[in-house]
Amino acid sequence: MNRNRDDRLYELLPVVYRMRDAEQGEPLKALLRIISEQVNLVEDDISQLYENWFVETCQDWVVPYLGDMVGYEPVREVGGPSGVLSPQQREKNKTLIPRREVANTIKYRRCKGTLALLELLSNDVADWPARAAEFYRYLCLTQALNHQRLSRGRLIDIRNGAALDLLNSPFDKSAHNVDIRRGGSRHSQGRHNIPSVGIFVWRLKSYPVSETPAYCLESAGPHCFTFSVLGNDSPLYVRPKTDADPMHIAEEFNLPVPIRRRLFEDHLARLYGPGKSVQIWVGTGKKNAKTVVREPVAITRIIPADLSNWRYLPRRGTVAIDPALGRIAFPTRQFPKNGVWVSYLYGFSMDIGGGEYERPIAQLVSPRIYTVGKDAEYETITAAIEQWNVDSAVNAVIEIADSGVYVERISITFADGQKNLHLRAKNRCRPIIRLLDWQTDRPDSLTVTGVSGSCLTLDGVLVTGRGVQVAGDLTELLIKHSTLVPGWTLDEDCEPQRGTEPSLEILSPNVCVQVEHSILGSIQINPMVPEAEVQDEKQEIFDEAPDSELTLARCQGIGPEVRLDPIRLCISDSILDATDPELEAIGAPGCPVAHASLVLARCTVFGQVQVRSIDLGENSIFDGHITVARRQKGCLRFCYVTPGSRTPRRYHCQPDLAEMRAETLAIERTKEEDLPDLTELQLAAVKQTERLRVRPRFNSVRYGTPDYCQLSNCAADEIRRGADDESEMGVFHDLFQPQRTATLSARIDEYVPAGIDVGILFAS
Repeated sequence: MNRNRDDRLYELLPVVYRMRDAEQGEPLKALLRIISEQVNLVEDDISQLYENWFVETCQDWVVPYLGDMVGYEPVREVGGPSGVLSPQQREKNKTLIPRREVANTIKYRRCKGTLALLELLSNDVADWPARAAEFYRYLCLTQALNHQRLSRGRLIDIRNGAALDLLNSPFDKSAHNVDIRRGGSRHSQGRHNIPSVGIFVWRLKSYPVSETPAYCLESAGPHCFTFSVLGNDSPLYVRPKTDADPMHIAEEFNLPVPIRRRLFEDHLARLYGPGKSVQIWVGTGKKNAKTVVREPVAITRIIPADLSNWRYLPRRGTVAIDPALGRIAFPTRQFPKNGVWVSYLYGFSMDIGGGEYERPIAQLVSPRIYTVGKDAEYETITAAIEQWNVDSAVNAVIEIADSGVYVERISITFADGQKNLHLRAKNRCRPIIRLLDWQTDRPDSLTVTGVSGSCLTLDGVLVTGRGVQVAGDLTELLIKHSTLVPGWTLDEDCEPQRGTEPSLEILSPNVCVQVEHSILGSIQINPMVPEAEVQDEKQEIFDEAPDSELTLARCQGIGPEVRLDPIRLCISDSILDATDPELEAIGAPGCPVAHASLVLARCTVFGQVQVRSIDLGENSIFDGHITVARRQKGCLRFCYVTPGSRTPRRYHCQPDLAEMRAETLAIERTKEEDLPDLTELQLAAVKQTERLRVRPRFNSVRYGTPDYCQLSNCAADEIRRGADDESEMGVFHDLFQPQRTATLSARIDEYVPAGIDVGILFAS
């Protein structure tokens, strides 16, 4: 298409001139192609100028100028837009000046003072679903008998289970005593007062899982299943539906909220079924038939139940569902023997790890594509790999086209001439690769053996049961939007079963590992890498060395059977979870440090980091000690570093800044009050207090929970706004939640009547 545009002026010439030009080597065609390129640039620019007239189609840099035309004023307290074209800065600019808010500015001014406007502001300004509540309606008061207000809050009725279930939630309508604290206070927020209005916002999103196998929890019984394929309890979430009336106050069905047991019981028809929040299929088939037909479980058979401790046993012909725990129970003598499949939604903060969300797909040049799936070209990943080996394709893609579970023994071996292989999920799919203990005398990891110049990409997959092992002479390993389950597998309470086992084991001597938007367990770098050729004289020297000196030399990359240069680890926008701060997140077995250089940006690390050098670490949280061999190389900037770590140079890192500030203030206060100078012990106590205050606090540190790695609301501002652009440190940096909160707070003050006290309350 572009070639036709480049030759369009040439094609306007008469045929006789084109024939003569062809006889002379087409010099005229080359000249007109150059002219056409400039004409195309001018034409495209004119077309884009027309698109820039409208806020719906304009470029991002035009949005502030259109905002000036309608009197839109950005919030200067959170910073101005940046002209840098990095992905993070583009996302920040969209947060500071939302396109939807600029488009609806005039509409907001017309609706000023209405309760529903607060919900619209939250959706358009901060991109958070919200519910607004006027707290004065739910205050305890004595009403006149001749003028009763039945819509007001009432006292607790212990027989009203529905009202008790909503107590202290965003949907609570019971009466409360007066709370004199301000709703907008930064220190201690109040709720129920006469001028108080609350905006409950949901920061967690609900992500779908479509027709994936359920997990049979055999330890509890063959009739017990969990929605989560990992076997852990995972609350089910509502599939939110946009209300047609923008002035309608949001309800539970309009928000990404966990499904309560009573809500599931009262509104079963709205929550269960095709295209809704929950659905179950059961496999049926004849005795000698190889194919299994999935039949949906009818809604008449569904019974909402509390399956805690698996005490409830459903009667024959029914299926019990516990949405709060994500559990399924069949009758003990009527459990399915041909499989169970489920569709549901789970909660999480961001598009990282394997999931059914829109993600960018990297494309290869002229690839050979092998499609894997139920109705695809290949039914198993192993069959596609075998065909790839037969074809010896230079560039190949193995694409999994569903969200099924693939229980296989996967081994990828590159041959000479095979350069690139992408093992990826189809867009909006989340396949699970489940690795089992197939062999008793050797490991059963997903093994990758490469040759010089070979590259492997894992994209959009979830690996559980075992880890990934990289061997051979693989040149590059890219893991993006994938999950290598920390601890291999989970129990019902999301506790890892094999916390000390690595999710990624590297045996390749020269591989470059890149991890983007993923969740991983620990990374283990083995220093023992055999070389093909060894000099006899060099071997004799190391044979005569003591074992202690030989081990130390190998850990440092010296010797005939070890890597010579440190491998390169580049990790960004990811979670590295060793399941415990005392375990190694990155390390080498038997060595003080791993022979690797690390580049890490916008990550959250649980566990110890032991590497040769850190070339760059920025906007990250290290919840574990860092040990670096070469401190003179690289730097850490705008990071939280656990006290006592051995690191390269630090710049604006915590808790260093907090300790220095606290020490300076304590000394100045002592001088102002004319008190004796502080002793070393007193200064150490001041620093220790700051260390405890600034230490990161998370809502959950266990993979499998909805609020995994989410910073707590009581975390210190030095962490919540400690990045270089005043966003939060860690993996959720690009959500720009401090900027969203500040912008929403400023807009609320602009559109609410005078005297109203509005508070932003985080419901998730």
